[in-house]
Amino acid sequence: MWKWLGLTLGLIVVVGVSVFWFVCPCATVPGGPLAGDPVDREIGDWEFLNEVELCQMQISLPSGVPWSLNLNCMAAQGQAYVSCSYCADKIWSSAALENPRGILRAERMIYPVTLRRVLDGEELDTAWAARVAKLGLTPGTPRPDHWWSFHLRSRPN
Repeated sequence: MWKWLGLTLGLIVVVGVSVFWFVCPCATVPGGPLAGDPVDREIGDWEFLNEVELCQMQISLPSGVPWSLNLNCMAAQGQAYVSCSYCADKIWSSAALENPRGILRAERMIYPVTLRRVLDGEELDTAWAARVAKLGLTPGTPRPDHWWSFHLRSRPN
């Protein structure tokens, strides 16, 4: 009986790790490397992101492990942004500050990008307004202090 219990628990762990690594990000559960069709040209106008419901971002943890998650993505004046609330306490944002090279997946397309945390108030307001418009929030909704945004710049693979 203990042998079967051990095998069953081992199988559950293998399946769980496989789902994490190969299937997710799922809702708020992170995942491993992103798959999709690579885009090998520089993107100058990201406005199409406003039509994408949700994007996935992959960054590398300090250990080198790929970490992917679902994020709001949007564009303003042709520029791409991803954002998060309470970002200061999140694993991915700290890793992105250390290593700004990432991969954005939008509609199964893979875009190599460089992330830059937006600190300028005017640019933050621009990104926030794009987010408010995309999500259908009330125009003029104030930007919370805990909200971060990262500007994305297309880069060669």
